[in-house]
Amino acid sequence: MRFRFVSKKLEALYVHGYRSSESRKYSNALVDSFFLVMQIIRGATDERTFRAFKSLHYEKLKGERRGQHSLRLVGPFRLEIETDLEGKLLAIISIEDYHK
Repeated sequence: MRFRFVSKKLEALYVHGYRSSESRKYSNALVDSFFLVMQIIRGATDERTFRAFKSLHYEKLKGERRGQHSLRLVGPFRLEIETDLEGKLLAIISIEDYHK
């Protein structure tokens, strides 16, 4: 699946990995989980792939985040994403802690 980053910080984390300054902001387990989910995103053909991985807990968001979805990373952290109308391009928005 094609994807783009809305957040330049997440793009830097994806491109530079543990060498990026952004990686110091998160735990190693969270960064590892981010890369595992990104690997699934790269190999996905469409949204159905995310539903097939039950551990991702792919779900629609409500309220002011309507139209967006989340994928579970580790613990309370979620990767917020948004798809275009055709489901072919994925926008990676942010990593959020849902327990705050």
